[in-house]
Amino acid sequence: MLIQVGELAKRAGITVRTLHHYEQTGLLLPSARSAAGYRLYNLADVQRLHMIQVLAKAGLELAEIRDFLKQESLSLTELLDAQISLLDKQLRSMLTLRERLVELRTGLTNDAAPNLESWLQTLELMNMYERWFSKEELQQLPFAVQKEALADIWSGLVAEANNLLKHNIDVSDPRARDLATRWMSRLEQDTAGKPEFLTRLNEMHSVEPQMREQTGITAEMTDYITRAFAESKLAIWEKYLFAEEMAFTRTHYFDRMMEWPPLVAKLHQAQRENLDPSSGEAQMLAEHWRVLFQSYAGTNPETQQKFRVAMQQEPHLMKGTWMTPAVLAWLQQAIAVMMQRRFSASGHSQIR
Repeated sequence: MLIQVGELAKRAGITVRTLHHYEQTGLLLPSARSAAGYRLYNLADVQRLHMIQVLAKAGLELAEIRDFLKQESLSLTELLDAQISLLDKQLRSMLTLRERLVELRTGLTNDAAPNLESWLQTLELMNMYERWFSKEELQQLPFAVQKEALADIWSGLVAEANNLLKHNIDVSDPRARDLATRWMSRLEQDTAGKPEFLTRLNEMHSVEPQMREQTGITAEMTDYITRAFAESKLAIWEKYLFAEEMAFTRTHYFDRMMEWPPLVAKLHQAQRENLDPSSGEAQMLAEHWRVLFQSYAGTNPETQQKFRVAMQQEPHLMKGTWMTPAVLAWLQQAIAVMMQRRFSASGHSQIR
């Protein structure tokens, strides 16, 4: 039995674009294609997708998942056992929450009924946050500290997104790009500018049904905002690039997009811990950044310089990157060391 890409994405709760990305990175390849060219997946493919999803929710990056699966160090049975244990833990947390809510409902009088629903939702969300963030982190997370005020703001953004989706407004439309820009700017602000918080919030949305129900943010909506935000940046780069350069960027812009947030989180940590830019760990981060940059900018130095000029002259390009001046300065030092070493190595090879 074979299943088409759209049906698999729907059943797995992910987007078709995500499956395409898995294919492009060699993580999950379709077993066949239909006569019409549609990607087809078999049972082994679905089992592999299950393993990918479990490992991703455990915090592994896509590159790490790919390496892990190549080693075949964990059987499907062992992986299922680990997931069952995780679900058991989540169920215990949910049962505890249910007991608290029942006790609360029993103790409330009818006079308090008008405010009960909103209060219960706040309590439920707070319990979810406590499962994913420490008390110290919750004090820094605007989503938890300013939950009531932010709930109104986000409900408005979600309503706008639903309206655009309902009317099939293209992601390149100015209205979509404007909403995506406000959405991403708000998200960066409400995660305290910390990419590690963003990563965890994304995980919450994937495994906490009540989170999706209360926010109204669906996988389709997230994909729409992501693509619209990308269009807002592509429209700027188009002013700096030749047609063939722009065609390459547009074709490959989404290829490795999912790798950026974890990398930026590691850069933040490196800067906070004052990691030596010349150290081996720092150089690995710089190299990863270079590879991701070249994935959509190409390897032509002249083209790459155009991107750098655009980043310096267009403030919008820095929005939604979670990059601070301090983190950027640290990265530039690490890249400078990397380039100097490459230049020195090249010089020595020519002398020989």
